[in-house]
Amino acid sequence: MPVTVIDVNEAEFEREVIERSRTTPVVVDFWAEWCGPCRQLGPLLEEAAAAREGDVVLAKLDTDANPGLAAAFEIRGIPAVKAFSDGRVVAEFVGAQGRAAVEQFFDALLPSEADALTASGNEADLRRALELEPGRADAALALARILQQRGERDEALAVLEPVVGSFQADGLAARLRLEGDEELRTAFAALDRGETERALEELLAGIGSNGKREDIRRVIVGELDKLGVEHPLAQATRRRLAAALY
Repeated sequence: MPVTVIDVNEAEFEREVIERSRTTPVVVDFWAEWCGPCRQLGPLLEEAAAAREGDVVLAKLDTDANPGLAAAFEIRGIPAVKAFSDGRVVAEFVGAQGRAAVEQFFDALLPSEADALTASGNEADLRRALELEPGRADAALALARILQQRGERDEALAVLEPVVGSFQADGLAARLRLEGDEELRTAFAALDRGETERALEELLAGIGSNGKREDIRRVIVGELDKLGVEHPLAQATRRRLAAALY
């Protein structure tokens, strides 16, 4: 039988809640024996966890027996419910709730249909994910890359067009617009070989001599976003990009 409900204390909290939540969402019920609303809410939480058959785990924590944790999570009234995913609190509520609200709370912790379709990564599933959530950046990026590899540039651009607020989507769209530019051919070939540092050098050089500097900037920023803000190459390139532009 899958684990659905566990009792936790201060000694076990890191392992049973924080670490477990990195693979499975964990809902923590902060309760106490004397709390009437806790006795009303508790069974609804347990039923919701059991119905999801281990996809969400409910951890019951007695605040009287574990005052340190109650203080650490600033529990000022109970019942208090906090949902953990990837080691952090992602949702919470205080006070007794009805069955519908509890079910909705648990459902929000599970992957949506579009999440599952995007994770599969195949073309048909990515297209379906975008039907369900138009403009979804991760699905659009994955599908556009498939189309790019097939040489279907115009359709790839059309897939990316509705995406808003994604540096990587903006960067890929800019690259698609620039791919016929002979001056940038070696930069893009380096990117395709995974030679990011060399590609960025070529792109930075192109900023000063190429009239399409805004699209080149977008390509660079998209690559820096892939690397992450703390990556040393991203930090150094960001400074050089600012100097080249301004």
